Amino acid sequence: MLGKLLFLGSIGLPEILIIALIVLLLFGGRKIPELMRGLGKGVKSFKEGMNDITKEGDKEDEA
Repeated sequence: MLGKLLFLGSIGLPEILIIALIVLLLFGGRKIPELMRGLGKGVKSFKEGMNDITKEGDKEDEA
């Protein structure tokens, strides 16, 4: 899947390592876990919102 992302074209291990190195240089080693934690919370919140929307849709179908 990483090999054929639509908007990135062909991306391999060297490209991923370069991107990771740039992120490390920009944010530093101490800030990255905090950023990933925030990203995880955002994804979790998004999934909960999507589940709420589908549950509301099911309730409307039953009525």
